[in-house]
Amino acid sequence: MTQTYQAKIYVTLRPSVLDPAGTAVQTGFKQLGYDNVGPIRIGKYIELTVSAEDEAAASQQVDRMCDQLLANPVIENYRFDLQLAPMAGAAT
Repeated sequence: MTQTYQAKIYVTLRPSVLDPAGTAVQTGFKQLGYDNVGPIRIGKYIELTVSAEDEAAASQQVDRMCDQLLANPVIENYRFDLQLAPMAGAAT
C-alpha cells in the first residue's frame, strides 16, 4: 500500500563557499545597530509530499530529488526530515 510522506528539506551553502547574501544581511543588521550578530548563512527551505511504498523508498526518492534538482551538490549541502503526511481532512 502506498503512503504519503511529507519532506522538509534544508539546503545550505557548503562552509567553504562564500555567501554574499549572508554578508549583505549581516551588514544590514550592523547598520540597524545589531552589532551582536555573528556570521550569517542564507539557505533554502522546501516542503513537499511524496507517495511511496514505505519510508525507506520515500527517503531514497527525496534524496535523489535533492541531488538532481533541489540542491547543487558541488556548492550546497542538504538534509531533510521525513514523516507521514497528515490525512486529508483530518483535524489538526
